[in-house]
Amino acid sequence: MKYDFDRMLNRKQTNSYKWDQSERLFGADDVLPLWVADMDFESPPAVKEALVQRALHGTYGYSIQPEAYNAAIVSWFARRHDWQLKPEWLSDAPGVVTTLSLAVELFSSLGDRVLLQSPVYAPFFDVIRMNGREVADSPLIERDGRYIMNYDQLEQEMQRGAKLMLLCSPHNPGGRVWEREELERLGELCIRYGVTVISDEIHCDLVMSGHRHIPFASLSEELAQRTMTALAATKTFNLAGLHTSFAVTANSEMKKAFDRRLRTLALNMTPYFNANAVIAAYNEGEAWLDELLAYLEANRDYAIDYLSEHLPQVKTHRPDGTYLLWVDCRGLTTDVRQIKELMFRQAKVAFNEGSQYGSAGEGFVRINYACPRSFLHEALERFCRAAQTVESK
Repeated sequence: MKYDFDRMLNRKQTNSYKWDQSERLFGADDVLPLWVADMDFESPPAVKEALVQRALHGTYGYSIQPEAYNAAIVSWFARRHDWQLKPEWLSDAPGVVTTLSLAVELFSSLGDRVLLQSPVYAPFFDVIRMNGREVADSPLIERDGRYIMNYDQLEQEMQRGAKLMLLCSPHNPGGRVWEREELERLGELCIRYGVTVISDEIHCDLVMSGHRHIPFASLSEELAQRTMTALAATKTFNLAGLHTSFAVTANSEMKKAFDRRLRTLALNMTPYFNANAVIAAYNEGEAWLDELLAYLEANRDYAIDYLSEHLPQVKTHRPDGTYLLWVDCRGLTTDVRQIKELMFRQAKVAFNEGSQYGSAGEGFVRINYACPRSFLHEALERFCRAAQTVESK
């Protein structure tokens, strides 16, 4: 391989959200962090070089978005996803969660019920509740270690008046890459009941072999007109600290309202470094991504096999995409406090505890396996050893 994903980076004392909060969050500095979803790999060399060259200018004034930025995005989605975007569909936002929150504010009213499918990324709940809306939860159905949509309950929630849905595609934390037929069936319901969809597709490039991401808005022109897609290069190329993302919609009225709200909140200015990083990533990072995906897939399989062999009391979902492993620990305990005690105090590892993804996540943990395999091995070994010690008492 051209790129060394086995090299362990020292991210401590770099103001790392993941690495420099262990003592404050988990009670000890030697807790191994495999929680927040950034990667312990260097970004593509072309991105690093683009940022260095940008920094060398030495004058960090107000910036504008170059035409090459939209062109790089359009080209990427045509190549990787067969999705033909138009530059005029794109709106920059500081982050995907920002887009979700603004969309809830703009495309629903106070007190409205907004659909989601739990267990799901915790900010989905936050952007609904903190905007004065109610969560309309249609929990996913777990079948043979794999989530499927509950179409009957989705329809019931739509019949009860839910007119806005937050879709997570690929799904976080379950790792499902929804198949075309699944999305088409959801789309039929949305059209029938007049539901607008805000689709978080930030993990769209992180898809394992044998699977393909289908952009929800690409299914039909009718769905494109009722969909806003939240996207970013950040998960794909490990750029989360740059706070760069973009929203996509073919609906000119939705875009106009969204852009106006961005200006109202003074969120419409172009950060100095972001465009250069995104252009380099999309134009020159493809070979790096292909090698990354092979490494991630091997990490996924290693983690599943290790847990199966050393801690058969837990069951894992095999993710189609993302770099997140959803582990059912209910064979050990369903007590949230016990799971946290096991992780943070006894094993000295930090996975995400599942209840933050909704009540359907209780008894689960989420493991970020986007790290060198030696580090992943050490974390799994600690967890299994601690769990076995608890079981033997």
